[in-house]
Amino acid sequence: MRATVIHGPNDIRIEEVPDPVIQQPTDVVLRVVNACICGSDLWAYRGVAQRVAGQRIGHEFLGVVEDAGSEVRGFAKGDFVVAPFVWSDGVCDFCLEGLQTSCPHGGFWGQVGSDGGQGEAVRVPFADGTLVKLPKETAGDEKLLPGLLALSDVMSTGHHAAVSAGVRPGATVAVVGDGAVGLCGVLAAHRLGAGRIIALGRHPARTDLARRFGATDVVAERGEAAVEAVKELTGGQGAHAVLEAVGTEESMRTAVSIARDGGAVGYVGVPHGGSAGVDIGQMFGRNVSLNGGVAPARAYIPELLPDVLSGAIEPGLVFDRTVGLDGVPDGYRAMDDRSALKVRIAF
Repeated sequence: MRATVIHGPNDIRIEEVPDPVIQQPTDVVLRVVNACICGSDLWAYRGVAQRVAGQRIGHEFLGVVEDAGSEVRGFAKGDFVVAPFVWSDGVCDFCLEGLQTSCPHGGFWGQVGSDGGQGEAVRVPFADGTLVKLPKETAGDEKLLPGLLALSDVMSTGHHAAVSAGVRPGATVAVVGDGAVGLCGVLAAHRLGAGRIIALGRHPARTDLARRFGATDVVAERGEAAVEAVKELTGGQGAHAVLEAVGTEESMRTAVSIARDGGAVGYVGVPHGGSAGVDIGQMFGRNVSLNGGVAPARAYIPELLPDVLSGAIEPGLVFDRTVGLDGVPDGYRAMDDRSALKVRIAF
C-alpha cells in the first residue's frame, strides 16, 4: 500500500509501505476513505518536532472496516467509522472517566511502530475502545464527509477548549487563533450558547468563516494591542471564557490577559516555545482559571456526531482544499505558507 512518510524538515513523501494486518485479536484493519493534514503536523514538517526519517504521519481519518480480529465485538467488515486521533482500550479507569488520551494502553497514530492516518489503510488497535461507527450511507456523501472527518480532531478539540473554559449560554467568549481548531472553537462556543464571540485573527478568509460560525466581533491586532481591543469591546472587563488554540508564549499571554476576572482559559494549542506566557501571579490575583490539554475526542464524538449528521453544525467548512494521496506533499506546502487553511485527502 501507499502512505505518507516524513524524512525530515520539508521532506514529505508518498511511499510503498507494508500492508497492515491483524496483529492482536482486538485489532481491525481499515481502508481509509478520507484523511487530512493537521496544523500540528506542521511542527514536524518544519523541524520543530523531531521525527525519525521514514516515520508515518497523520492522525485524522475515516475508513471502512476490511478485517476484524476475533475479539472485536462492535465492528464488522463493511462498517464505516471515524477514528479519534488517539487509540484507547475503552476499559481502563481513564477511558471510563472520559479521558481516553491518558489510556495506559493508548497511543497516537504515526508514532514509531504504528500506522499513520495519511495512507491507504490503517491497523487500529483496541478497535472497540477507539472507533465510532457512522451510518454506512454517509461513506459516499461528499457533503457530510468533511464534517465527519473534522470530528476526528479539530471539532472535538475546539469543543474541548470551549468546555474547558466553561462556555455557557450568554457568556462572552474570546478565541485566540484563526486556524482550524480556533475556528471550530468559535463553532463550539456558538453551539453552547455563547452570547458574544470575539475571534482574534488577521486573515480575512478565516475571519469571514469565523463570522459564519458565529463570531460577533473580530480583532485583528496581536499582543498588547489585541488585549486593549478586547478590553474595549467588553467595557474593560474581558471575556468570561477564552479559548487558546495556538500554543505559543504570546498566545497564552494574550489569552490570560483578555480573560475577565473570575474567568477561565481553555487551552488546546499544542505548546511550543515554553510556558512563560502563563503568569501565575496575574492569574492568582484575578482568579483566572486555566484548564485544557489534549482533547479526549473519543469522549466527545458521540455528543457532536448528531449535530454534524443533521447539519446543525458544519465543521467541515474548515477544509478549503482537497487532494489525492499524491497531492499530500503540496498540501503540506500550502498549509505551511498559509495558502490553505486545512487540506483534506480523498482516496
